[in-house]
Amino acid sequence: MTARNEQDLQAVKDYLDASMAQDPERAARYVATPFLVRFTGNRHFDTPSGPTSFNAARYKWVKKRIERYDVVPGETETIIYSLGYLYGEWPDGTAFDHNRYVDRFVVRDGLIVETDVWNDSAEWILDPSVARS
Repeated sequence: MTARNEQDLQAVKDYLDASMAQDPERAARYVATPFLVRFTGNRHFDTPSGPTSFNAARYKWVKKRIERYDVVPGETETIIYSLGYLYGEWPDGTAFDHNRYVDRFVVRDGLIVETDVWNDSAEWILDPSVARS
């Protein structure tokens, strides 16, 4: 991995650390202007505070258990996938774990340009028995 790819990966790790600490101001240090987040359900946000606010309504609290990062070097950007599981509590206090997620980041010059977020939460909300399978 090149020094640029390592710098880009560190930006993603720092962004995710700030996001999980519910610190969108710190997370904003690692994003470019303009910035785009395509969140679950095709919600679009242009700042890190958008997903933080959405998650505050969806979960009592939520964290990521990051299993791995896949780094895809490009000529002008680095694509980074973060894969793992969400765990936390639903608004009613019911605990959950093993909720799969994938985040895809496009990073240029150490700043995140765009992010795509996918997870199983909507399916689990629609049919809680799926989470116990």
